[in-house]
Amino acid sequence: MGPAPKYRRADGRDHGRADGRGGGMRSAGGGGGGMRRVDGWPRVGGWFRVGGWRSANRSPGVGRWCRATLAALVTGAVVLPLSAAVRPPTPAPAPALLASLHASTLGEAYAANRANAAEAARMAAAHHDRDRAATDRHLASAKRHLLHFDGRGSGQVTEVLGDLARADRIAVLVPGSDTSLDTYGRFHAAAAALHRQLARRAPAGTRTAVVAWLGYETPGTVSTTVTTTGRAEQAAPHLRALVADLRAIAGPGPRISLLCHSYGSVVCGRSAAGLAVDDIALVGSPGTGADSVAGLHTRARVWAARGGDDWVEHVPHLSVDLFGTSVGFGTDPVTPAFGARVFAAGDVGHSTYFSPGTTSLTNLARIVLGETKAVTHD
Repeated sequence: MGPAPKYRRADGRDHGRADGRGGGMRSAGGGGGGMRRVDGWPRVGGWFRVGGWRSANRSPGVGRWCRATLAALVTGAVVLPLSAAVRPPTPAPAPALLASLHASTLGEAYAANRANAAEAARMAAAHHDRDRAATDRHLASAKRHLLHFDGRGSGQVTEVLGDLARADRIAVLVPGSDTSLDTYGRFHAAAAALHRQLARRAPAGTRTAVVAWLGYETPGTVSTTVTTTGRAEQAAPHLRALVADLRAIAGPGPRISLLCHSYGSVVCGRSAAGLAVDDIALVGSPGTGADSVAGLHTRARVWAARGGDDWVEHVPHLSVDLFGTSVGFGTDPVTPAFGARVFAAGDVGHSTYFSPGTTSLTNLARIVLGETKAVTHD
């Protein structure tokens, strides 16, 4: 046998003994000796050991729960990749080669990425993938401003709404699971709704821009990757590179806000340390992978909100090391223990934070515009 497995509580401390005894794994903000599920979920006492997923109190119900969880993880890890493998990928060209991004090269970058999207549309059509061809064709329109485009695989695109080079306030939308070129329409709709809200609310003379950043391979909602930080860790260098590009284009003056939805908040959590942004807003967040705002190591103001009809409220907020991988994202960002500025989101569901007319969209626009005193709270 190897060394005894480690278990991590939401406070970030590692625990675990080979004999199964110890103080217990807690949920975020929880006390007591056993692992507890929050927000009305059943409590489960004792430690879990990876070997056979046995609990210290040997409860039959706990054992069944653990075995079912492990079975689901293993099934997802094996079946989902195999099912995806039978679908041949739609061909697409390699991304366009661009000069260093600055205000003077922005138009050139937009044109090159539109041309690349047009070529991707032709290739997708030849492959008889009409849906992907239509998406690529729309992105190739002269009205679209693409800072980056890669039509290969699930696809990645960074789109700008507004005049980025002259903007005073820049909002970057970071999406969660199941966002790809095939579902890009709904992500673009969220960015467009925010852009319209900013244009209506911005004081005279204040210029705004919204960046819809689909710059990483998002996890599937029904997959093992959505419960770990792996995809977020892969995405973090790319989000940090985007912020550097925005500073190179717009200069040091504009205020930049990251608006992070669902799993996107894990990406923002992994990217936050030392990042040159002014605000980070987490909506529909399962956690960030950090125990508190202090753990993000950011000078930005950190905000959090959850809609009254958002199912993510019922996700257990814990973190555990399983087979060398961290599963779960720790402290609930809307709890006092995390330390974020909690704002009102109304009764929105998990996918409607950016819907026109919602309290959540109104408050997100206020955050981007720096109208912190106008942000409402529950």
